[in-house]
Amino acid sequence: MPRLRVKRYLLTGLLTFLPLWVTWLVFKFVLGLLAGIGAPLVAALLNGLALVAPHAAESLKMEWLTFIVALLVTLLSLYLLGLIANRVIGQRFLDAFDSLLARIPLVQTIYGGTKKLMAVLQNKPSGMQRVVLIDFPRQGMKVVGFVTRVMVEEGSGREMAAVYIPTTPNPTGGYLELVPVDELTPTDWTMDQAMAFIISGGAVAPDTLPASPRLPAENSQEHLAGNA
Repeated sequence: MPRLRVKRYLLTGLLTFLPLWVTWLVFKFVLGLLAGIGAPLVAALLNGLALVAPHAAESLKMEWLTFIVALLVTLLSLYLLGLIANRVIGQRFLDAFDSLLARIPLVQTIYGGTKKLMAVLQNKPSGMQRVVLIDFPRQGMKVVGFVTRVMVEEGSGREMAAVYIPTTPNPTGGYLELVPVDELTPTDWTMDQAMAFIISGGAVAPDTLPASPRLPAENSQEHLAGNA
């Protein structure tokens, strides 16, 4: 009995700790990324302060304090950038900045592609559900994907969907698959529900999943079997 009780308590503690740990990893990654953006500015400010008040600058050179200040600087900068982008003058400035980057081939490829991806994920595509299920990495196994655009295949004329497949628990990395539209399994999930499902490793999910589409090959086989 004592051994069973110890195992039960350890398992309960582990199941309680894992969600907190995964949440901390995600927040640590995001906060670290944001703090890393503002870190050079904070370092420059401390170096400038060291020329005037070296003792004060030395006392402020603490890792946790630098991290917090860099994070606040980044958040404030993002807020101001969003505020400016919503103004007419800010939109003109961003348009001019985009035109400047468009003249740099490699930079435009990365910047333009990322900007289009963010715009696509924010807006629901017309006539198609954004969140879908596809067979990956093999038939019979399903993953959650986001439809970014639909193209037409030359020759056959069939519609092909570009589907971005994020990884778990870090959705910033993933795969890009070209899948026939008739092989997509549409869902009624929102982007928030899909991201919660991915980040939680499937723990936060609905009780049911949509059924897979009936492929033409399967229909023809059933038709042949019925005729036989």
